[in-house]
Amino acid sequence: MDGEYYVTEEERIRREIEKEEKKARKKKSKARIFVRIGVIIGIVLIGLLIFYHQLYKEYGVLQRKPVLYLYPEKSTDVTVRLLLDGKLTTTYPKYQDGWQVTAQPNGTLTDANGKTYNYLYWEGESATKYDMSKGFCVKGDETAEFLEWALDELGLTRREANEFIVYWLPLMEENPYNVIGFQADAYTKHAQLIIDPKPDTVIRVFMAWYGSNKPVEIQKQELVAGERIGFTVVEWGGSEMK
Repeated sequence: MDGEYYVTEEERIRREIEKEEKKARKKKSKARIFVRIGVIIGIVLIGLLIFYHQLYKEYGVLQRKPVLYLYPEKSTDVTVRLLLDGKLTTTYPKYQDGWQVTAQPNGTLTDANGKTYNYLYWEGESATKYDMSKGFCVKGDETAEFLEWALDELGLTRREANEFIVYWLPLMEENPYNVIGFQADAYTKHAQLIIDPKPDTVIRVFMAWYGSNKPVEIQKQELVAGERIGFTVVEWGGSEMK
């Protein structure tokens, strides 16, 4: 018939084949897109893993709750700065290029806004490597008694030792054993204090430790207390080694 268009069977089949080929090309294109997205996500995840691995290597040790007590002989305006070879994660009161407080002989600290504190608090991360060549291996259920003895030997008052033990004991007493080393230069060189006016006495007690399922042979550490003379600064803190 004039004006009418008839599609032959051969043409119909060709068109169906082209349609299926077009669908197949779209599916392949989508698959390639999903593959590319997957590759990109994989690269990002690998990059994040590398980043956090490097971050852990750089700042792999958490110094937990070092607190600073200030005991001047009379009411004194004191500035305290901390040089940490890492990064501060928490401070209280807020650390702003140091702490500026008025300290009383009984240890009470007052900031510029009139708020009072018992001590200055900070936590931070660093790459400090602690010295565990000497120390103590203590049964978990004997940890409280050991810490009372050790902290007295190191020169902490009953109040200071009590606050230390209350913080650390819940993390330690359920372990079969605790291996403990009190740090000196291995800690203080990585967390230096600059205090103005300069104190007459500085006592810094920092405990590195880890739990153990069995006894560990370790050379016994000698503990020495500093004598409190004049303006005295006391610090305690610790780090659980994983």
